Amino acid sequence: MSVYRIPSFFKNKYLLTAAAFVVWMVFFDDRDVITTHFKRRMELNRLEKSKAYYEEQIRDTRKELNKLKSDAGTLEKYAREKYWMKKDNEDLFIIAN
Repeated sequence: MSVYRIPSFFKNKYLLTAAAFVVWMVFFDDRDVITTHFKRRMELNRLEKSKAYYEEQIRDTRKELNKLKSDAGTLEKYAREKYWMKKDNEDLFIIAN
């Protein structure tokens, strides 16, 4: 007789197959649980930062739009700076940095 006995649950082929499947899905598969979790977490953090950036840009643009709607001097300054517009009797010199 052998001193070493194999427990009966190690002889169950269905249990062994299920255990192997779980190990494969958790550690080795392309879309394993661990890697997918961390990828999704990093992507979520990146998207939250991007969302905050664009919300700030929207706030700034709305402030600028309110200034442009309320003041004609600001509108003229904006047109001259952003679109290089000029009056008929002026010359425009653009200096690149």
